[in-house]
Amino acid sequence: MKILLIVNPVSGGEEKDRFMKEAEKLCRRYGIKYKAFETTGKDDREKIQRRVESFDPDRIVAVGGDGTVLLTVTAVLDTDHPVGIVPMGSANGMAEELGVNPDPLEALKDAIMSTIVVGLDVLEFSGKKYSIHIGDVGTNARIVEKYEKDPNRGMSVYAKYFLDEMRKNEPFEVQIETEDKKITKNALMVAFCNSRKYGTGIPLTKDGNPMDGKFEIVIIEDINISSMIKRGLAKFDERFLKDRNSTVIHATEAKVSFNRKLLLQLDGEVAGEYKQLTIRIHKGGVRLITHTGNEYLDDQA
Repeated sequence: MKILLIVNPVSGGEEKDRFMKEAEKLCRRYGIKYKAFETTGKDDREKIQRRVESFDPDRIVAVGGDGTVLLTVTAVLDTDHPVGIVPMGSANGMAEELGVNPDPLEALKDAIMSTIVVGLDVLEFSGKKYSIHIGDVGTNARIVEKYEKDPNRGMSVYAKYFLDEMRKNEPFEVQIETEDKKITKNALMVAFCNSRKYGTGIPLTKDGNPMDGKFEIVIIEDINISSMIKRGLAKFDERFLKDRNSTVIHATEAKVSFNRKLLLQLDGEVAGEYKQLTIRIHKGGVRLITHTGNEYLDDQA
């Protein structure tokens, strides 16, 4: 067996050296050939594709946070290369959604040992931008932009920018056209969900499923203390997701227009400003290495 590790050396501020040493011991013990590719932030997708072509691994493992997973997935989109996840980022939302073991070494063992490989949906946005978790425009996207520029990490830093944005609350008009409906609303945030909740554990929709061939658009019309308390409680009990301040639309493709250019973030990475977006889904666009602890497998049975 040959394994290619895609490693973000700085994601989450975590030390990767210890993990890499343990990973090397594990591979040597079981006769697994492996190579590691460290991302630099410059032409990583193309470099990964070249490395995959030259090494021809049996399995590819993303070592990092949501951004590293997204980079790895898009590098092998619509190919037969299976992808596993080792969560070592500041946000590991998709890993948590998919039931990936939070212990990096145990997650690597699962990625090597499991024979369960399933299709994971991928969302494609205008200009060849992608998401496998959650993207959005509005309040959260601006928080992500500020968070990216801050040298510090952690929930306290995120909370600081969240409170700052809460004081601004700048609404915008959004028009959404899907296969079967057209809707116009004023909003503070619009999220594009391939799953249910952010890396913080706070859910946006109970219907998100990254393996069902569709996505959800969540329009949040108002953000106030009451709605935030409900969404915070929904982390523990999804009955609190019933919020009159939001609307959920199901789609396989959509055209989304705003009355002004808005910042878009995809899986924790800023993706530019847009006044109009087209979104379509790559159903089962990547082959995901998983296990029976992934609750979404029950929905496919």
